[in-house]
Amino acid sequence: MKLQVRLARAKQRRVFRVRNKIRAAKTLRMCIFRSNNHIYAQIIDDVEGKTLVSASTIDKSLAGPGKYAGNAEFAQKVGRLLAERAKEKGITKVAFDRGAYKYHGRVLALAEAAREGGLEF
Repeated sequence: MKLQVRLARAKQRRVFRVRNKIRAAKTLRMCIFRSNNHIYAQIIDDVEGKTLVSASTIDKSLAGPGKYAGNAEFAQKVGRLLAERAKEKGITKVAFDRGAYKYHGRVLALAEAAREGGLEF
């Protein structure tokens, strides 16, 4: 039990460390969450506390609920879709909030696809 508590605290410290650097920049934040089966991304305005744009593999235009979409291919699709929706709202600059996840694999694929779509980090 002590190991689980220690690992959870370490993860929470990583999240706070990343997020505090981003909030200091005073810009919109592109936050991601990944589970084993899906990946989610959203652009958040921390000043107003509102989500401006979101995209995920649960969207019917990508995979839909109940289907496995937890690989880098679908992460790229989510990144492109998020960038497209952000352009429609007039959003070009964001800060990338990777949370407690390392910047590789699905997280990297989503970020690169969003950059290709026109978002600047």
